[in-house]
Amino acid sequence: MPDPTEQQNPSEPPTIGGHACVQSYLNTIDNSPGVYRMLDSQQRVLYVGKARALKKRVSSYAKPSGHSPRIARMISETASMMFLTTKTETEALLLEQNLIKQLKPKFNVLLRDDKSFPNILVAKNHDFPQIKKHRGAKREKGDYYGPFASAGAVNRTLNQLQKVFLLRNCTDATFETRSRPCLLYQIKRCAAPCVDYISKEDYAGLVKDAERFLSGKSTNVQEVLAEQMQTASENMEFERAAALRDRIRALTQVQTAQGINPKGVAEADIIALHLDHGQACVQVFFIRANQNWGNRDFYPKTGSGAAEAEILEAFLGQFYDDKEPPRQIILSHDIEDKDLMVEALSAKAGRKVELLIPQRGEKQELIASALRNARESLARKMSETATQTKLLKGIAEAFDLNAPPRRIEVYDNSHIQGTNAVGGMIVAGAEGFLRNQYRKFNIRGDDLTPGDDFGMMKEVLTRRFKRLLKEDPDRETEMWPDLLLIDGGAGQVSAVREIMGELGVDDIAMVGVAKGVDRDAGKEEFHRTGKQPFALRHNDPILYFVQRLRDEAHRFAIGTHRAKRAKSQLKNPLDDIAGVGATRKRALLQHFGSAKAVARANLADLKAVEGISEAMANIIYDHFHDQA
Repeated sequence: MPDPTEQQNPSEPPTIGGHACVQSYLNTIDNSPGVYRMLDSQQRVLYVGKARALKKRVSSYAKPSGHSPRIARMISETASMMFLTTKTETEALLLEQNLIKQLKPKFNVLLRDDKSFPNILVAKNHDFPQIKKHRGAKREKGDYYGPFASAGAVNRTLNQLQKVFLLRNCTDATFETRSRPCLLYQIKRCAAPCVDYISKEDYAGLVKDAERFLSGKSTNVQEVLAEQMQTASENMEFERAAALRDRIRALTQVQTAQGINPKGVAEADIIALHLDHGQACVQVFFIRANQNWGNRDFYPKTGSGAAEAEILEAFLGQFYDDKEPPRQIILSHDIEDKDLMVEALSAKAGRKVELLIPQRGEKQELIASALRNARESLARKMSETATQTKLLKGIAEAFDLNAPPRRIEVYDNSHIQGTNAVGGMIVAGAEGFLRNQYRKFNIRGDDLTPGDDFGMMKEVLTRRFKRLLKEDPDRETEMWPDLLLIDGGAGQVSAVREIMGELGVDDIAMVGVAKGVDRDAGKEEFHRTGKQPFALRHNDPILYFVQRLRDEAHRFAIGTHRAKRAKSQLKNPLDDIAGVGATRKRALLQHFGSAKAVARANLADLKAVEGISEAMANIIYDHFHDQA
């Protein structure tokens, strides 16, 4: 992160606005590189921009004409500005993208979906390396291959790699406890190193072949397997020859599933942008080791009408903010500050990164394919959005709302006789389900009666809206809902209305969705405060939409509850002892065999365990003794 210097504080903004406001700052800044922020009369950030020379850039906004409609609107809403100087323009670029992601200004291009991407890890902390999917920080010892566009792309590749190279995917703990081969050996997807069905040297050979394939040397692997199959056939080892044939077939299936396998592009991201009526889709293909490791589409917010060059530049800055860029990035459009972006990405990667806009050849064909995908994805997205908009309008009409809701929140609880109780909140809006905004609530109330759904709902809503009131008391963000859907009838709606009244939030519409006669789907009744319950006709699209919302909330709450319950069932009593981490727990279990045996052990036995001091032995003994 660059070390910026603040050059202007807008605590006392000029009383003038628009061009005159911008003009008033020109005497307070120089031509240092830096970042500027434009704010409205409520001190909300409208726009964050970078500049090689601040004064020169800002002076362009002081001109009363010559601006695009988008920039003209932005200037007209500007009531004050802030400035941060940096040492270099590259630092300004990095700071700009960081501030955009943090502040989300309405006139900036914003990448809204920025999840991490999975990799394949060949772990190297064991004599028989494990192959598995990995997401997150690369702390585990081993070789990483990726990124892959999605978990599905990784799983498909891993599934085929198991057929080809027979590498284990079980955990080290499972590996150590096996006394006979598992089902994966029976279906020819593992060489069963856990029971010594393959030597360490031969298994290492399989690992080497897998890594050669993941490094783009699959042709050589196929040739070796073909030679081995021929030899086995000549020696009349037909079972071995058939197994090798199956491995070659699986390897071919991997390559076929990848679709695009460029010969002249070893490592690159293919990034194509399609823009239509202010809506944008950016399609990214991941090419590694001359193989296509999947593609992903993004729908960035276009800042109220930005052009292709600005959208693509902002996308690059935000997309690679927390990712290592490849050696080549192949683009569909040129960007405004190409040299600056190359410098910033190269500095991040610690090596040279190229930005290419190809006009012919294989690279241009790759871009054309990505552009076609972007165009088709955006068309589907716009069609879905139009349908969603129509449904939201129908919701407003059905429930007598003043306008179509921009944000619907649906709540549900899940528990078994009060145990492992959780609350779930799902969110829907004009773009469908907003899964990155779903929230789970572990029910904490110690005074709740098991199965007290009213009490659990009160805790969930209180925690949700107390935090919202603290973070955004003036309701300036889009995080405030326009409609609450409650799973239940008049009693639940009345209880929720009372809870919201206690919080001082009594102006949000809420509707209870209750099962109707015989609790059949399609006979739901809708309850609102002070109004008679009603039902929608059986085949009404709005009814189906509400059912989908309710079912999604139910699915999310049940899934969260099951995960919590499974975690509690797998919990080890040693986890509750302060000072007993993974290493000491492993030592205790290896010495005694089980947590129960540790609990029964006397002090002398505990002190005999390697890594357990006298003080720690006393802590462990007292923990179980006090519980007795």
